[in-house]
Amino acid sequence: MHGSKLPFRYWFIAMHLLTSTKKSFSAKEIQRQLSHKRYEPIWGMLHKLRQAMGKRDEQYQLSGSIELDEGYFSTEIPDKEKDKPLKRGRGSQKKTKVLVMAESKAIEGETKKNGKPRKVRFIKMQVITDLKADTITSIVKKDVSVDSELITDDSTSYVKLKDVVDKHEAQVIPKEKIGSVLPWVHIAISNAKRMLLDIHHDIKPEYLQNYLNEFCYNFNRRYFGEALFDRLLIASISHKNQFRYS
Repeated sequence: MHGSKLPFRYWFIAMHLLTSTKKSFSAKEIQRQLSHKRYEPIWGMLHKLRQAMGKRDEQYQLSGSIELDEGYFSTEIPDKEKDKPLKRGRGSQKKTKVLVMAESKAIEGETKKNGKPRKVRFIKMQVITDLKADTITSIVKKDVSVDSELITDDSTSYVKLKDVVDKHEAQVIPKEKIGSVLPWVHIAISNAKRMLLDIHHDIKPEYLQNYLNEFCYNFNRRYFGEALFDRLLIASISHKNQFRYS
């Protein structure tokens, strides 16, 4: 990753911009606002900040009732796959698999104005190489508290989840019911895809996790307001490699 040394004021400005909006900023836009000649150092700085966001969220486990499903995000075709015939559907080289978990709770009585039957607290998104049961189970074991309840569809990818949490509720979910059973997982997937499409373009698979780190970090702290800048500053300083320059 590019790491030309930048003034510390650039880091503070970048942190302010990344925490001042529900969306995001492209490296090109921040380069313009900083009037910096070179793109690469700005790009590298932003990815280091996104790594710090991910490291901070890694410290916390989800608990309680948790929706879980996978999403497929559009990314560039990896170099090693460019000479191969293009696959269609979920197995396409243009799609990167992401495991998505949302800590949510059923709403008693009337639903809120948005009509969702569940309210959400925190989310996690993890890029995965495959949908094997062992892959999914190892991530859940790390990111989810043992005394949790998982709500999923009946995919064979989830057959071992009962071994790592207290309860696993696997359902056959018709397509038209997905928004009722797993509402916040799919809202999170949709919103993250929209952010990437609107602001960032031609994302390489190896950098997708950093962008998802930013999305989850801001979502999980959506009520922090102006304090979000201070939290990112602390997270960045705590991340031991954050201000090292290669």
